[in-house]
Amino acid sequence: MIAARDLFGARARELAVDLSALRRRLHAVPEVGLRLPRTQALVLDALATTVHDTGVALEVTTGAALDSVTAVLHGAAPGPVVLLRGDMDALPLREATGLPIAADADRMHACGHDLHTTALVGAVRLLAEHREDLAGSVVFMFQPGEEGYDGAGAMLAEGVLNAAGRPVDSAYALHVVADLPTGRCYTRPGPVMAAYGILDVTVRGRGGHGGRPHEALDPVPVAMAAATAVQIYTDRRFDAFDPVVVTVGEFHAGTAPNVIPAEARFRAGVRSFSAQATDRLAAELPPLVEGIARAHGLDAAVTYTTVLPTTVNNPEHAGLFARTAVGLFGADRYEELARPRVGSEDFSRILQTVPGAYGYLGAAPPGHDRPSGNHAPTAVFDEAVLPDAALLLAALAWQHIGLAAPTSCP
Repeated sequence: MIAARDLFGARARELAVDLSALRRRLHAVPEVGLRLPRTQALVLDALATTVHDTGVALEVTTGAALDSVTAVLHGAAPGPVVLLRGDMDALPLREATGLPIAADADRMHACGHDLHTTALVGAVRLLAEHREDLAGSVVFMFQPGEEGYDGAGAMLAEGVLNAAGRPVDSAYALHVVADLPTGRCYTRPGPVMAAYGILDVTVRGRGGHGGRPHEALDPVPVAMAAATAVQIYTDRRFDAFDPVVVTVGEFHAGTAPNVIPAEARFRAGVRSFSAQATDRLAAELPPLVEGIARAHGLDAAVTYTTVLPTTVNNPEHAGLFARTAVGLFGADRYEELARPRVGSEDFSRILQTVPGAYGYLGAAPPGHDRPSGNHAPTAVFDEAVLPDAALLLAALAWQHIGLAAPTSCP
């Protein structure tokens, strides 16, 4: 089988100027959530340009419940179906990078999704130019709403896994990281990102005068005790080698210092790394909080919502990701993650259904001793990684659908 580096490498570098231009257009029009009309239009225009320039047809559809784009490239011969995902949405914060391309809005591409979208467009171009060498199909999943809107779930509901006319066999996604060495690739087998849940608690008491607390039922210290207890509980009752991270990020109570409020509310984000731990948290945390409230003569309304499952890489596909990165860029540009990253990702929903892998590409800008991380208003990403990101995505698909039988190395 022809090495992906030889087939796509030089061409990926030739696309650098066009990819940079697209990324800058995307960066200037950040959109949040499931509705991204300007972003969608830019993607559709870029795909139309690929069809025009290559003469290769793509099956392009858009979402109904969200502004997604799905493009399918059918190879010259039948074979497996591979899905490549690029998320498109931004975050609701004002950019503070000072860059000429900075968005003038209360939205910003602070997580690098503009690079993901651009890299996926580049992968479309690389693979379309070699359609005659492909035995199988590629589904290109341009996804809105990754940042807390479950866009992956919405695209699953609209049939993205069957867009090629038969079910997807393998799936891959790549994420740039603003504070990891530029051009360096990372993944691991098994859990690679955390599950995420939300514990929502309202402790109900009886309001009264701040100077006569014995006449009231003060919910504030009870809610404080419950907030502390959930952290102690997870620390004491869950295996340290299957960790749980609880963060009480919201606490609301009262309107004046001399008034005992009638209720107090807190919300906690909970992260875990196995299905067993995730299920236990949903089952055990609500009765813990309810019991604490009852012990003080109050009641608590408690809900636990599992927002996203753990992102779990199939070991075989994670190995293929690693071998592909090494074959393209050299062993010094690949590192296996020692442990999962503690963020969460809705690509987890794809990997619940389809074997695949999720990995990272460092994109720290040169000359920054302490670069900001993703989600910071000062996050800056090195555009120079765009050809490598497009190349890596195309090569992952090539491993599965090159006309010759796939080998273990690109």
